[in-house]
Amino acid sequence: MDDPELRTEADAILAELVGDPGGTARLREDQWQAVAALVRDHRRALVVQRTGWGKSAVYFVATALLRRRGSGPTVIVSPLLALMRNQVEAAERAGIRARTINSANPEEWQTIHEEVGRGETDVLLVSPERLNSVDFRENLLPRLAATTGLLVVDEAHCISDWGHDFRPDYRRLRSMLAELPAGVPVLATTATANARVTADVAEQLGTGTGEALVLRGPLDRESLRLGVVRLPDAAHRLAWLAEHLDELPGSGIVYALTVAAAEEATAFLRGRGFRVASYTGRTENADRLQAESDLLGNRVKALVATSALGMGFDKPDLGFVVHLGSPSSPIAYYQQVGRAGRGVAHADVLLLPGQEDEAIWRYFADTAFPPEAQVRQTLAALADAGRPLSVPALEALVDLRRTRLESMLKVLDVDGAVRRVKGGWTATGEPWTYDAERYAWVARQRAAEQQAMRDYVNTGDCRMEFLRRRLDDEGAVRCGRCDNCAGAWADSSVSEDVLTGAAKELDRPGVEVEPRRMWPTGLPALGLDLKGRIPAGELCATGRALGRLSDIGWGNRLRPLLADNAPDGPVPDDVLRAAVAVLADWARSPGGWAPSVPDAGPRPVGVVAVPSLTRPALVDSLARGVASVGRLPYLGALEYTAPDGALAARRSNSAQRLRALADTFTVPAGLTGELARTPGPVLLVDDRTDSGWTLAVAARLLRRAGSGEVLPLVLAAAG
Repeated sequence: MDDPELRTEADAILAELVGDPGGTARLREDQWQAVAALVRDHRRALVVQRTGWGKSAVYFVATALLRRRGSGPTVIVSPLLALMRNQVEAAERAGIRARTINSANPEEWQTIHEEVGRGETDVLLVSPERLNSVDFRENLLPRLAATTGLLVVDEAHCISDWGHDFRPDYRRLRSMLAELPAGVPVLATTATANARVTADVAEQLGTGTGEALVLRGPLDRESLRLGVVRLPDAAHRLAWLAEHLDELPGSGIVYALTVAAAEEATAFLRGRGFRVASYTGRTENADRLQAESDLLGNRVKALVATSALGMGFDKPDLGFVVHLGSPSSPIAYYQQVGRAGRGVAHADVLLLPGQEDEAIWRYFADTAFPPEAQVRQTLAALADAGRPLSVPALEALVDLRRTRLESMLKVLDVDGAVRRVKGGWTATGEPWTYDAERYAWVARQRAAEQQAMRDYVNTGDCRMEFLRRRLDDEGAVRCGRCDNCAGAWADSSVSEDVLTGAAKELDRPGVEVEPRRMWPTGLPALGLDLKGRIPAGELCATGRALGRLSDIGWGNRLRPLLADNAPDGPVPDDVLRAAVAVLADWARSPGGWAPSVPDAGPRPVGVVAVPSLTRPALVDSLARGVASVGRLPYLGALEYTAPDGALAARRSNSAQRLRALADTFTVPAGLTGELARTPGPVLLVDDRTDSGWTLAVAARLLRRAGSGEVLPLVLAAAG
């Protein structure tokens, strides 16, 4: 491995990369081993090293060395925009010209394509979703495969469907690897691969080129002090954050399991005077950039984030990571806590598990590969079409939600059963086998990960050793730092006044329910003459719900009430009082109907119920209770004409839901008469809304029967 001239050159580039040109920075021996394998030996290598080890230094140093030797640009496939932004900034310090192609900069794609063609770009960072774009795959990808000097696959565990964070878009890399010219080095990096994932990724890297070099190091993070704080409920956990956030070192990240929980925690902490920002899948791109900048500059104490802030966010002095609820996988947990302590001697990592965690895991668990019958139905629909079908058009023909359908199509694409072309998807006609055993194993793996997370919370053994063993780290030993090794170090106390404030925050009901405004694509093919924008005279108004099923306030109280196995019965008194409070706040809000509201709209003339097959007593008592307390007449309920359709509708995608709902309800003669006698807005009451289509169909029927504006009031909203 001796090559002193190359080593000296590599260390000089590293010094520029870390902002210390002419300094004493040197690659560690394991980093140098990876660089030499890529630059001198042109090998394919898999680096499995802990977060903060310096994987990006390897591929930037290798890029500079290869470019000096006449190689083409490096292509880095990275999964998250936060990672790309950090890496572009790091590359510039070393004089490396880096550009990125992702969903946030489509206006720059053509210019970037031209720069790549002229050889003006040293590094092209690509989001995995681009690999599945027809234009990218057919035009730019072949050119890149022919001219690439180094291919880097960051977060390479995403390639493997045995991994905790498998992403179908990554499977396209298998084709790119096969198309690379001989001698083009490839580097795959990850911090979260157990032995099976490591073997799977290494095998894919080495296909057709011989055995890939695997460089796997110990996964201990000496700077991290792990602990678990058990608290009785969500209010105590929010109060704990407010009580102890300032005691945590520096600035950091508070992870929440859902968007709703992140927004709740952010609002409460801001109300207590903390400088925090929310960072979720709903956060606008400009706001994400600002939040990242504020955390990097220590202008906020914390980002309250979902997993949207995950792989690759690089802040060396991040002082803490707190989880408001347990992730469903200890491997994912290890990855997230690895954001902390990269460039400081000590960082605190705390998990605050909640009673609702497992309910939230189940809520987001519909990720398994679809049953064979649904896959065959999709292939048949594509084959019968005789032309490319877009996902919305295909969605109308198969009973799968869009995100699950898109994920399945990407897997089938790599398997050769379908192909993405301009205009949509087509079936190739190639034989395809449903690998039931493999899909079942993956599902069992997910269940095992959840059990392991329960075990992590409850273990009395070393927590870092536990996580390292889950990643098959052969060197795992007791850390001597965690709460089980060194004793509990986090105070679990909360003061009464802060707890009261947290409880009030979580007890405050009321979220907006946005209406459906457009009919889904493909309904005419199902025999429904509905398309385009829903007419204003048939539109449902923006409604209200007590809470979201995914939040930690009212969501925690509503999930048991609305669970599939929950008994039916009258609406609980506290829930009815909350519904009335939401109604009162709604009336006083801008656009409401209270006398004190400027330009107030007309007061509702009555209450109408959506009938329920599963919870008739609950919905009926809610509608009648709201009417009684609000001093509004109860006008009656819609009637079922095809009750089976309503049950099927809840489980289907948008087009299939509407087909099931189209003939499900009718406005009975008595209700039509009431609407005629008392024209005006009506409150439409239901127990929950998932997709919004039941409310849209019911509102359309009521508007056509003569009602005024239809104002939905439900207990719970999904999402």
